[in-house]
Amino acid sequence: MQNNKLLFGSTIGIIGGGQLGRMMTTVAKHMGYRVMVLDPTPDCPTAQVADEQIVAAYDDLDAVRELAEKSDVVTYEFENVDLTAAQILEDAGILPQGANSLRVTQDRELEKKAMVDSNQPVADFAIVTSTEELQIAVEEIGYPSVAKTCRGGYDGKGQVKLTNKTDIESAVEMLQQADRLIIEKWVPFDKEISIVFTRSQSGEISYFPVAENIHRDHILHATIAPARVSEQIAEKARQAAKAIAETIGVVGTFAIEMFVCGEDILINELAPRPHNSGHFTIEACDVSQFEQHVRAICGLPLIPVHSHGGAVMVNLLGKDVEPFFSQLDDNPQAHIHMYGKAENKPLRKMGHVTFIGDNPLIIYNKLVEKKIIEN
Repeated sequence: MQNNKLLFGSTIGIIGGGQLGRMMTTVAKHMGYRVMVLDPTPDCPTAQVADEQIVAAYDDLDAVRELAEKSDVVTYEFENVDLTAAQILEDAGILPQGANSLRVTQDRELEKKAMVDSNQPVADFAIVTSTEELQIAVEEIGYPSVAKTCRGGYDGKGQVKLTNKTDIESAVEMLQQADRLIIEKWVPFDKEISIVFTRSQSGEISYFPVAENIHRDHILHATIAPARVSEQIAEKARQAAKAIAETIGVVGTFAIEMFVCGEDILINELAPRPHNSGHFTIEACDVSQFEQHVRAICGLPLIPVHSHGGAVMVNLLGKDVEPFFSQLDDNPQAHIHMYGKAENKPLRKMGHVTFIGDNPLIIYNKLVEKKIIEN
């Protein structure tokens, strides 16, 4: 792994050409870096602002080697990177994040193991590989519970809620396709929060304000920062992040989603990259999750994080774009980020808007009144 500082003029390679790569690239270009993206879709969101694109599948190892040859450092904007490709890049010494973070976060069994190994609280769970094991696990964990595939699945996909014995059939069908499931106890949480942080190659960690997440149909709808939680909860979130980051060996920006239950937390999911719930940092902090990530992978010092006050970020799905822009004059304070996606789909993330102020609750209530946020 490279430990020297990579300064302006160096080339950053990015695997994945979506909106996270796009925002990462925008920051990198401001800092004087060249950016090359590997993505199978020509003129993908990242390619629109990058210097060059390699149009190829993510598991095209020849393309990965070309990316390695043309880049001084490589990163990724999503976790489903081909592990063979990641290992090639790590062996070449140009993937500071390493392959392990990907290996862990691609598999819910390994992810849960990392949480447990870090001595962090999680909901009761069991890994099952047969119908018999599934039935025993559900009996022991109880109803309601949730069955999830160990690999794949996001925004609510690849999972089924089990409320009684009749739901087990759906889980059995999913097991037959996936070979392995994780059964988790359903948690009646008070709210979901996330902690986005950045860890340098030397182990220094900087934390962004703990964020509160509101979902609609399993898709992140809005993020409130700072979260409406006690300082005790916020400190538990930071300590959990530190423990997990050191267990896995995190480098770069990373996110952890958690459930808040009273004054306790339960760790839910990990994301080894900048995160949707961290977009508020672009306007609300002195340094964004994307700049801090670029700094970490390039060996630059991390900037101490300071928040400018409150923020509320709202995702714009395809169905939200026209209604929002039709009332744009009524929302002049909105910071607009559109992702450059070619096709507008109703439930596709097409962009986001962020509102900044002194009090996030006041911002949130105004957005509810205007029906920009679904309450």
